[in-house]
Amino acid sequence: MQDRSPEPTQLTPLRTPSDLGDNATKDVSAALTGLLADMFALYLKTKNFHWHMSGPHFRDYHLLLDEQGDQIFATTDVIAERVRKLGGTTIRSIGHISRIQRLLDNDAPYVTPEDMLAELLDDNKRMTTLLREAHAVCDEHNDVASASLIENWIDEAERRTWFLYESTRGRS
Repeated sequence: MQDRSPEPTQLTPLRTPSDLGDNATKDVSAALTGLLADMFALYLKTKNFHWHMSGPHFRDYHLLLDEQGDQIFATTDVIAERVRKLGGTTIRSIGHISRIQRLLDNDAPYVTPEDMLAELLDDNKRMTTLLREAHAVCDEHNDVASASLIENWIDEAERRTWFLYESTRGRS
């Protein structure tokens, strides 16, 4: 019996042309891929806390975290597509995310609403720092398009931090 499976095809490399050069593609893609992993980690934690919120401020916190989760998730496709526009490749799996994320997961069976908000406050502050570090990589390679996107994400992370901070003030 003769094997009738199709001939294997040669895969062409995923190289989108860019004028930034190989070092810029490598460095900026790595910085953005790290941000992408962290955004997915922050998104999932935000949704985890949204799903498991309880207590007297349930509605306000539940809606706040839903809004923040949507905003965080909206960045993920933009980040990944920016990496591809530069000629790089980015995350391919949950396992890849877990290997490079810098924000910690929270698998606890119960977290108080106050602790949820405090943890997300810290994570969003950390995300702002990570975004500024990635911006510096973009500046080093004169990648103004990526830097411009990151500037908006910094503003969004600062707004999330502000809302989380104000939501926890004076609560008993």
